[in-house]
Amino acid sequence: MRNKLRHSWRQRLLQWTRFGDLPLRYKLIILFLMVGILPSIALGALVNWTVNRIVDGQVTANTVQLIGKVNQTLDNDIENLQNITYLIGFDPAINRFLNGQIAAEGAGTAGGVAGQAQRPQINDQNGEVYALKKYLQGFTTLYPEIAAILVVNHNGDYISNEMYARTPANLTRDSWYEEAAGHEGIFTVLGHPSERNVTTHVHYANDELISVVRSFVDPDTRKVTGAVLIDLKLRAVASTVRNVTLGKNGYLMVTDAGGSAIYTPDEPLVRDIPSSWIPREDSGMFRHEVDGRRLQFIYGTSSFTGWRTIGVFDSGEAVREVREIRFYVICFLFVVCMFGLTASYTLSQSVSRPIRQLMAFMQKAESGDLTIRYWGGRQDEVGMLGRSFNRMLAEIRKLLKLSEFRERQKREAELRSLQAHIKPHFLYNTLDTIHWMAKKKGADDVSDMVESLSRLFRIGLSKGDDIIPMTDEWTHISSYLQIQKTRYRDRLTYELDLPKEAEGLYVLKLVLQPIVENAIYHGIKARRGPGIIRVSAEVEGGVLRLIVKDNGAGMSQERLNALRCQLQDPLEAMDHPPEEGGPASRSYGMLNVQARLALTFGEKYGISIDSTEGTGTSVMIEHPLLHTVPAQRVQDGRDRE
Repeated sequence: MRNKLRHSWRQRLLQWTRFGDLPLRYKLIILFLMVGILPSIALGALVNWTVNRIVDGQVTANTVQLIGKVNQTLDNDIENLQNITYLIGFDPAINRFLNGQIAAEGAGTAGGVAGQAQRPQINDQNGEVYALKKYLQGFTTLYPEIAAILVVNHNGDYISNEMYARTPANLTRDSWYEEAAGHEGIFTVLGHPSERNVTTHVHYANDELISVVRSFVDPDTRKVTGAVLIDLKLRAVASTVRNVTLGKNGYLMVTDAGGSAIYTPDEPLVRDIPSSWIPREDSGMFRHEVDGRRLQFIYGTSSFTGWRTIGVFDSGEAVREVREIRFYVICFLFVVCMFGLTASYTLSQSVSRPIRQLMAFMQKAESGDLTIRYWGGRQDEVGMLGRSFNRMLAEIRKLLKLSEFRERQKREAELRSLQAHIKPHFLYNTLDTIHWMAKKKGADDVSDMVESLSRLFRIGLSKGDDIIPMTDEWTHISSYLQIQKTRYRDRLTYELDLPKEAEGLYVLKLVLQPIVENAIYHGIKARRGPGIIRVSAEVEGGVLRLIVKDNGAGMSQERLNALRCQLQDPLEAMDHPPEEGGPASRSYGMLNVQARLALTFGEKYGISIDSTEGTGTSVMIEHPLLHTVPAQRVQDGRDRE
């Protein structure tokens, strides 16, 4: 049982692998699915891919635009600091301080911090130092985001509104001062302060400040006369970047040129971005995996500060619009698939069910039940096929009845033929008796005529054969002419010419007698005076030609054209009753020969005729060369025997 089931499933699987052998309903279902569902799925996939690509492009473009605006805002803030350094450098009092003309707190000054050594207060009789501090304090008042401003001259003395030195060491030895002096008057952004000898009264942490510096250069000597240090509160940067969000968890961060963070949110996906991750271009996008998460980075570099503003977000996180569009696409595909499956099954059944029904009817008809009929009112191709099937069965039944009727007629004809076989033998014996009686009484002419008539009948019957030897046909036409000669005496003369190469051939029976009969009755008989008929045969070009010529009355050109036209379709000419005295009535035997030649050997062979009125007529029969009787004819002859 298992082997049978396994074999059945194997056969079914093999059938499914050959699409051409599938039932029609399965082919229609597959076709409808391919036409309806596959394009919808492809369209859904294309829409999803296009939406993702477009949204990704829009997200990237929007992020780049946001980064550009953030960079512009940060650049404006830093440019304000640069402008402040210019204003400080242009102040005359500041210049006197830088040149040492105003004494201020110096390297040995303690700044008044508890626990530190104190020195006597500077005697500021003119109030210049106080005025400078008020001047610097005015900038912090105007720009609250500035934490402190410190101005140092080349002697190490400094003036500040909020800063002071941690130790009495000379501030010109600090790294920030040396970097400012190294750039010779160029505004420089340092980033977060670290390891410097100054602090503020508020005690900001290093990561809460961003330091910028610029040195002052004497335009005449090109020597550095001092520097200014400005601490910017980080919240100035944070206020610009903090409120920008990318997707659900994405954010913006700011790093310096080396990748160290200037600003990062409280819970960042990544704190520091190594410079090796970032391409050399000023802006762009890159991806990197961090802690098992595939992160996408979009960055832009400020040409003024050198800072990079970087947008960071999870590349696997789909934005809300993409998820919503994807949801609608999936719902659409689900509805289309369900509708397509239902419609394809329904349509395939509506097409294949009547075809299967018609196929079942055909199988019953094939088994022999011709009473089966297709019943249905469909007006489509299946309905037309069903009605044609009904008409076909009706015609088959008619043909079967006709075939049965013809079989009965055939059997009756065969019976009559068997009964009639006695008559020719009786006729031959009677003619032979007359022949010997005439010969015995000396009536030689009667004897010869009876003998010719006997040969004429015997060859004409030929045991029912259609193809006979050429010699028999020649004997037949010779006997016929001899009888006619006896009738017409001196008015008829004939000549027979049978070459040796034609004696062993076979011809269609009774092809010469109707032609010779036409020549006698419509040619010689209508002629005044004696006439002659010449019958000859020749073999040329693989064709046997039988030629009958007479010097009788001939025929007019009009009658010759009409006869030639009838010879082109002899069956049609014989089916219509001829007019009395017309061409067809005078050449029925010739049309009969033409029809038999065409039916037996094809339209390639047949009769051609030439005639001139008052001169005579020439008829040529083209016959195939038959050295043996065709097998079909031999068998037919045996059957008839």
